[in-house]
Amino acid sequence: MSIEPAVLAALWIKPAKRAPMESAQAAKLIAQRGIEGDANLDRPRQITIIEAEKFELLSTELDAQIEPIWRRANLMVRGLPLTDTKGRVLCIGGARLRVAGVTHGCGRMDEAFQGLRAAMKEHTAAGIYVDVLEDAEIHVGNEVRWEEPG
Repeated sequence: MSIEPAVLAALWIKPAKRAPMESAQAAKLIAQRGIEGDANLDRPRQITIIEAEKFELLSTELDAQIEPIWRRANLMVRGLPLTDTKGRVLCIGGARLRVAGVTHGCGRMDEAFQGLRAAMKEHTAAGIYVDVLEDAEIHVGNEVRWEEPG
């Protein structure tokens, strides 16, 4: 039995504050700045990342179809846990991203589905935020892995 590699399952760009997230197949990452064309470029939380599996769990527990785009994160990975990873380097395709912290979500999530923010907090499903270490381009379907220390 083979183990499926972890992948970048989805990518979204926020063109402006409070604007709807736009789905994309590729994005240019700019070192120490974030995603080109994203409203959070040059902000402390350069890129936010969530886990697909956590949203599947939320849908089951809330007995509703919870759409990951409601979280307003930039990236969604499948097959790689993100919990307790602060300081680690995440590789997506040729990109290297250092985990800077945990995100807690915002009130906009409850606008999409009442109680979503609290449910996400309970399951640590709001994700992580990362710093871009060097310029790179990423694509949906890229393999995702942790860089080994050393």
